[in-house]
Amino acid sequence: MSFSSDIKEELSKVNNLKNKEILEAEFLGYILTGNTTNNEDVLEFITENEFNIERFYRILFNLEIEYEPSIRGKVFVATINKTDKVENLMQIKIEQNDEIQRAIVKGAFLGAGSITDPNKQYHLEICFEEKNNAEYVLNICKRFGVYLKLLELENKVQLYIKDGEEISKFLALLGANKGVLSFEDVRITKEIKNNVNRLVNCETANLNKIVNASVNQVNDIKLIQNLNKFEELPDYLKEIALLRLENPDASLKVLGEMLENPIGKSGVNHRLQKIHDFAEELRQGK
Repeated sequence: MSFSSDIKEELSKVNNLKNKEILEAEFLGYILTGNTTNNEDVLEFITENEFNIERFYRILFNLEIEYEPSIRGKVFVATINKTDKVENLMQIKIEQNDEIQRAIVKGAFLGAGSITDPNKQYHLEICFEEKNNAEYVLNICKRFGVYLKLLELENKVQLYIKDGEEISKFLALLGANKGVLSFEDVRITKEIKNNVNRLVNCETANLNKIVNASVNQVNDIKLIQNLNKFEELPDYLKEIALLRLENPDASLKVLGEMLENPIGKSGVNHRLQKIHDFAEELRQGK
């Protein structure tokens, strides 16, 4: 199964079917989404996900709403006559009860939401046909400190999240506790790997920089020797030059510690720069 199906399976098995208020809110969440067709006399909820439809059937049964189940090709369909009771449940209301609000968002996600495997990328979305329905769910999430973005496409409106931390907060809002733990395991592992890669890349860059500098320093010293100008260098520059030739892989700090009178990294760098300047003069025939 996909990560998205795992989340929906967990949410669909939550045993709160005796709480009519919660079920009514969850029902509203389902029918707000783009997977519901609102015709004059009937509502049709359509989905390919078995956990979506099983949960929806149980909600309808416990709310005593008559429906006709069917399968069309690869999709499950629940057809509902729009009775006065159903029409009343379809009315959008701003609820103050946190539990009711969570149930609406949960119904919307179960109805037309999906989440990509976090091992691949961070992406969660819920699809709607009506912008005002999307904004309604968006505003509920904002009240809980979960921020989704709204995208208007040609034939639908989409709420989405591409940030790992926000997805984790959204799953917690839905009550998908196992899903949060699973998602966080992947997210933490990815962050550790990314940090390690950044450190390795940084270390590699630093190592390359040191190697390149050392090669240039050795070339400067060999040029001075080949032109028989080495004896013109002061003794303190000769000492560091010979140490560099003998220890081409050593860092500036280590070279400084090898001197008869040890000096720091900046002192070594200063001496090698003087050797470089002398070599440049020789290259230019001065």
